[in-house]
Order: sequence, then structure tokens, then C-alpha cells
Amino acid sequence: MWRPGLLKDKVKQKGIEQAINDILKSRSRSKIYMYLLKKNGAKTEQIIKGTKLHPSTVRETLAQMYEEKLIFRTKIQNDNIGKNPYIYYPISPIDLLKKHTNELEERLNMLALLSVSKNKNKNYRPVKIRISESVE
Repeated sequence: MWRPGLLKDKVKQKGIEQAINDILKSRSRSKIYMYLLKKNGAKTEQIIKGTKLHPSTVRETLAQMYEEKLIFRTKIQNDNIGKNPYIYYPISPIDLLKKHTNELEERLNMLALLSVSKNKNKNYRPVKIRISESVE
């Protein structure tokens, strides 16, 4: 059954997915991040099934995202023979934004410094982007 808010929800969801894709600069990273957000953590096999990405792509992307501190993981202790699997969790969206903001500030300041050095402008103040975490 169609609901009036359903289309708006889908448009909003697509906008969120696009924003995360723009920040993470990779379709596989954004799919994994969104999946982990929705599930509040998952094992590798669940991520593979849920995102429909190739297993090697998921494993490689998880390793990169973990190294870049975009996700974190906890090891599950099991009594079975074999490896103890990890459960992966995403960093919070606010932390993702802060991380992206820092990278963006660095790039903008490098660009601004080109103008400053050319014009010998001594009134230059670095670009600073502030993210407010208040909830209204």
C-alpha cells in the first residue's frame, strides 16, 4: 500500500546514500557503511550477503576502512575450531562528518594559501568548518 510519506522517505534515503558516497568516494565503502549503520554491526559474511558485493571486495574494503578508522571491530569468541570472526561497526555519522570536514579544511586552506602567497595578504585566517551536534 502506498503512503504519502513513502516517496519522501525514499528521496531522503537516496540523498543520505549520495552524501555518504560523496564523502567516502567509493560505492563499495558507502554500501558497507550504510549496511553497518542499518544493522548496527555485522560479520563479514552478513555484509557480503546484505550488500551483494563480491566477497574479496568486502574483505579488502573492510580492511581499508578499519585502517582509516571509518569502522571498528570486536572479535567474537567461539568454542568452535577455526578463526574467531569479527563484528564490524561504523563510526558515528557525526564522526564521519568531522573526519571529512578536517580533510576538506586542509584542501581549502592549501588552495587559499595560493592566493595569499601571490597577493602577499597578511590578513589570512585559515578556513575552519564547524559542525554543531545540538539536537533541536
